[in-house]
Amino acid sequence: MSEFWSVIQILIPGAIAYTIPLLMGSLGGLYSERSGVTNLCIEGLMLFGCFSSALTIYLLQQIPGFNANLAIVIGILVAMLMSGILSLLHAVAAINLKADQTISGTAINMLASGLSLFLANTFIGIGNITIKRGIIRFDIPLLSKIPILGKLFFSQTYWTTWLCLLIWGFSWFLIYKTNFGLRLRACGEHPSAVASAGVNVHKMRYIGVIFSGLLSGLGGACILVTYAGEYNSGAGINGLGFLAIAALIFGQWKPLGILGSTAFFGLCMTIGNMGRAIPGINRIPIGVLGAFPYLITLIALIVTSKKSAAPIASGQPF
Repeated sequence: MSEFWSVIQILIPGAIAYTIPLLMGSLGGLYSERSGVTNLCIEGLMLFGCFSSALTIYLLQQIPGFNANLAIVIGILVAMLMSGILSLLHAVAAINLKADQTISGTAINMLASGLSLFLANTFIGIGNITIKRGIIRFDIPLLSKIPILGKLFFSQTYWTTWLCLLIWGFSWFLIYKTNFGLRLRACGEHPSAVASAGVNVHKMRYIGVIFSGLLSGLGGACILVTYAGEYNSGAGINGLGFLAIAALIFGQWKPLGILGSTAFFGLCMTIGNMGRAIPGINRIPIGVLGAFPYLITLIALIVTSKKSAAPIASGQPF
């Protein structure tokens, strides 16, 4: 029993830490694709958000006496802003220029990777940026005292976790319970009908793509300020953006679905990256553990490919 409890204590907190960035990237993709714009640049947007927050926090922490926690907050906001600006390139190409959205998304991914490496070497002369994370964990009063559950879910949790869950809950309400959400979803299903009703389809699609940039940037910043603690130009974000896209498909383009799918992929990422510390799993070769999350992703997509509920007009210029 003690061995089982030790495994759970490793798996659950780790899974939550990996789930939150995936959730934000996938939620960002949901806004974009529900508006009718296919978004394959989530990887690039999350990467640029991670880099932007790392550079901002690093430079602020070089100022004598600057508060480390304030630096983290500013870094997260800058990450969202910069990824939002980068997403505008995809919006212009996809909406105004009616370019192939798959090619545009791939180009943004390549641009984000090269630009972040160039700027890192330009500003600080190195490709890797390590930050001081300050006080980002805390116990939730009363809830952290609950036997078993308190220690797993409410003790030493990241405040960014609760922020992102709040954003997810608000997004569910916005998409399904408001006129804005109805119009956004309609733009991804029947844009001509929406336009005939007087709705500006281009404007709604711009909003969807910008939201995808803001949330992806937040997801990239969460990677940095929680479990990573550094931006590594060589490793980037290890393909988490592509996993977020897979979670969006696996979750059938629905907020509840992507919450479940990102939690599942987060657990798989925990097993793959922390398996050497888990009794029983640590006997599996390192290469197999590293490939485990991506193999599971392929299997999940194969299983759900015939039940795709993608927006009808997603990827179609208007």
